[in-house]
Amino acid sequence: MNRIASIGAAALISLSATPVPAHAATAWTSCGTAAGLDPRQECTTLQVPLTYDRPGGGTISLAVSRIRTARPGLRRGVLLLIPGGPGSPGLSRPSTMVKRLPGAVLDRYDLIGFDPRGVGRSSPVSCGLAHEDLAPSRLKPYPSAGGDISENVAYARRFSEACARNGGPVLRTISTRNEARDIDAIRRALGEERLSYWGVSYGTYAGAVYATMFPGHTDRVILDSNDDPDPHKVARAWLANYSVGVEDRFPDFAAWAAEHDGEYGLGADGAAVRRTFLDLAERLDRDPIPWPGANPPRLDGGALRETMLNALYSDSGFPGLAGLMRAALGPGPLPEPSTAPDEALQNGAASVAATICDDVEWPGSVGLHRRLVARDRVAHPLTGGMPVNIGPCAYWPYRPAEAPVRVTSQGPSNVLLVQNLRDPATPYSGALRMREAFGRRARMVAVDSGGHGSYVVNGNACGDDTVTTFLVTGERPARDTICR
Repeated sequence: MNRIASIGAAALISLSATPVPAHAATAWTSCGTAAGLDPRQECTTLQVPLTYDRPGGGTISLAVSRIRTARPGLRRGVLLLIPGGPGSPGLSRPSTMVKRLPGAVLDRYDLIGFDPRGVGRSSPVSCGLAHEDLAPSRLKPYPSAGGDISENVAYARRFSEACARNGGPVLRTISTRNEARDIDAIRRALGEERLSYWGVSYGTYAGAVYATMFPGHTDRVILDSNDDPDPHKVARAWLANYSVGVEDRFPDFAAWAAEHDGEYGLGADGAAVRRTFLDLAERLDRDPIPWPGANPPRLDGGALRETMLNALYSDSGFPGLAGLMRAALGPGPLPEPSTAPDEALQNGAASVAATICDDVEWPGSVGLHRRLVARDRVAHPLTGGMPVNIGPCAYWPYRPAEAPVRVTSQGPSNVLLVQNLRDPATPYSGALRMREAFGRRARMVAVDSGGHGSYVVNGNACGDDTVTTFLVTGERPARDTICR
């Protein structure tokens, strides 16, 4: 569920279904035999308009999957699984979530997955970036030593120019408004009057936009790990929130590392672990360590910070981060790097950039970004100024075709927000702004846990039971609550 440039192997799942119009009954076939795919999962391909304001202007393919309920007599409808990212594939999510969701939910819903437009098997896009420009510490704009952003400016221009040359017509149509329209095309193709759905991370914003554009077609809405829906900033606010989220979450890692100081030697208390990390990141900015197999093949401060950010998504990432820090501090070799295939990174990078740049205009002033980075490095040193740095949207070749959606309280009161208190990517403070935007339509259950993703992910029984009860019975808490 990585926020920006998140990639998954599910993009490679094969489809053999015959495309059918979005308004027609769907024809389901096997999804294939990819590893981890549940044999019950079926796939189909819909044809939806390239641009909805010109229905005759061509179509694109939208890959959709499902696992039907085993108890049709209890079936309420469908539960659409909206993936995060943006840029994350979702075709295999029914196979993943059928293993996690409680039986009471599986009895009542067909699980529906899909690859958003431009992603995976849904008319995928690519900007044709060079291998070096697919480095994780470039896809997120980490400044160089001392906060210098010169390389980031050059990269942002290079990225946007590549997208202008190679992106093709689909790239210009990727936006959250169009994702909401595609979701409604899925609803119509399934023959459902109303849609229940579970959006995670960026999927919360896509789900909120759908609930705003098509309120009468919503049934039970779960938004998990919520984005700030500020219509003036949109993804600019999501990126900036990394600064806050990492500061909220890092103490969990620091406390864990202090408990394991005998193994990793990072510090005997949380404050010492924080100092170790900051000193190491600054040292690696000045003097990177060779890291064969990584992209780029060195461990610099940006690569360490990106590793830290990803590790904070789940407690299971703590040992990997601690091990990398221990190796960088000592004489031992660095661990084997983990890198995604360039093909998947190309698709993810293009679809992420298209979504966030097509949703809203971004400022292009280099001087402004220098000042923002300098301030943020002081206020939030763990992320090194990355969350407010310049990116491809500053030079994007296309202006947004539509204004961003303003999420409001107009519509049925059928939204439940679930949110970890210490989320590195979508912090609680941003989720409160989503709650405020929905007003009377929503309730929120906050969970006293860390990491990204809450429902059936972090083991908090109170939060899980609240969401399950809503999906099964429609009952929400009478007021916002916190599960300790």
